[in-house]
Amino acid sequence: MQLDYKGTTVFYTDEGKGNTLVLLHGFLENSTMWDAIKPELIKRNRVVCIDLLGHGKTACFGYVHSMDLMAEVVAKVLYFLKIRRSIFVGHSMGGYVALAFAEASPDSVKGLCLLNSTTRADDSERIQLRNRAIEAVKTNYSNLVRMSISNLFRPKNRTLFQEEIKQVKKEALKTPLQGYIAAQEGMKVRFDREALLHFSPYPKMMILGKKDPVLNYEDLVDQVKGTSVQKIELPDGHMSHIENQQEVIVALQEFIKKC
Repeated sequence: MQLDYKGTTVFYTDEGKGNTLVLLHGFLENSTMWDAIKPELIKRNRVVCIDLLGHGKTACFGYVHSMDLMAEVVAKVLYFLKIRRSIFVGHSMGGYVALAFAEASPDSVKGLCLLNSTTRADDSERIQLRNRAIEAVKTNYSNLVRMSISNLFRPKNRTLFQEEIKQVKKEALKTPLQGYIAAQEGMKVRFDREALLHFSPYPKMMILGKKDPVLNYEDLVDQVKGTSVQKIELPDGHMSHIENQQEVIVALQEFIKKC
């Protein structure tokens, strides 16, 4: 399904009945990333998946897709669907968007799960990496995207999940160059929202990979110290919904009950 956001087409799906789950994909992903786990979730829940700006079937909106702008789009979809309160699950960049939404509209959040994501802003090293990627992608888009996807998985899993990785790459390459750059620019300037883990009243959960090549495991553990946030530690990389699919499904089902 589609709706209009200030002249930009936004794509979303809306399936099932019950508690509303809003699933937000990561960078170079789209709503299809949830296809393998969604069937279990829609048995007892209403599940809304949204293609974020410049990803999937949603068009670009300018040249910087900030997390706050993407959160505005999410709010627009939920308003259109007359959904007042939801449980949010965000993978990687989707987690940053969920945090931005939670900060702007705390009363609309029943629960928040960060899947392979972080509440902290980019440090200077990460910003430099993004700047280099933005320059490199302008001349070698396809190869850089393919390599980026492979690097999200724990090395030993790159053979084990060969077919799944092929599919992730195929979907990633649907992201236009403008969408790639605008999202990178948006992630560079996102705010630190660690305070939400400490002071927000709804249930929260972080699912993290001990061998995540993108996010520092110790840094993630440090974020939940002294909070009531439930922490689920998995043994693999940045793509827990693929590398540890069953564990993620079970963790989400249990979390939904708490919300």
